[in-house]
Amino acid sequence: MSLLAPFRRRRAAASGVRRSVRLFRLFLAEQSDPEAFYASLASDAVDQLTPHIDLAGRTVVDVGGGGGWFTGAFRARGAHCYLFEPDRAELGLRAGLGPPAGPAAGSAAGLTAGSAAGLPAGSAAGLPAGSAAGLPAGAVLADGYWLPVRDGGADVVFSSNVLEHVPDPMGLIEEMIRATRPGGLIYLSYCNWFSPWGGHEMSPWHYLGAGYARRRYTRRRGRLPKHECGVNLFPVHIGPVLRALRARPDISIIEARPRYYPRWCGPLVRLPGLREVASWNLMLIMRRTG
Repeated sequence: MSLLAPFRRRRAAASGVRRSVRLFRLFLAEQSDPEAFYASLASDAVDQLTPHIDLAGRTVVDVGGGGGWFTGAFRARGAHCYLFEPDRAELGLRAGLGPPAGPAAGSAAGLTAGSAAGLPAGSAAGLPAGSAAGLPAGAVLADGYWLPVRDGGADVVFSSNVLEHVPDPMGLIEEMIRATRPGGLIYLSYCNWFSPWGGHEMSPWHYLGAGYARRRYTRRRGRLPKHECGVNLFPVHIGPVLRALRARPDISIIEARPRYYPRWCGPLVRLPGLREVASWNLMLIMRRTG
């Protein structure tokens, strides 16, 4: 028996059916135990990147990372990670986000003076001025369309479940590519509209139309849903995104597969039509080539 067999079995388990079942169970408890769900999801996302890059000492930009779970997971692997989030309320979801690893906090990320975020230079660099502004240490109140990061300033630019919440998805992707150095990685994951969870808390009734799903949710729950189609939730599909990215000369797609499914479900994204309804969430890992 090969000496590598135990390692291969552990790796297969980490990307197989048991992993998918574990994530689904955590997802069902998201509302009652968000810490357990998002911490596990963050660790899982970092695991998806590690076969492609050694994160220790790398500069990572977390775009729209909310309460900082993903930023925390990257820092636990030794990365210099900076959180850029446009919603101050989301930043307050989780306390205890520590400062970025390493001594040169501002220069490590190639951060600008922070004018795009409307914050002083110190806060844009994740320095104490950010905390003084009421933000967690190492976090920046910034719009993903205008990241206060110089061109090619990051080794990894990361975004999890943000794309479906912006009106111009390709504009956000364009900015993520700009901030990534040549040879660096872009991690992008989003919930496609025709997936079982495409309508978020209104699912699966979004299949009958966004308006109907919203009215039904309001009638059944006695309150408006958190998301409204055309306001903070937008239909994003797999096919158009893949075609647009494959046409770009400045990136190459390393991985494209359903995020929460076992690795062997990867070929699903090659099947037009079926991929739109059978994929719960699309995960893309890209390398900037130019």
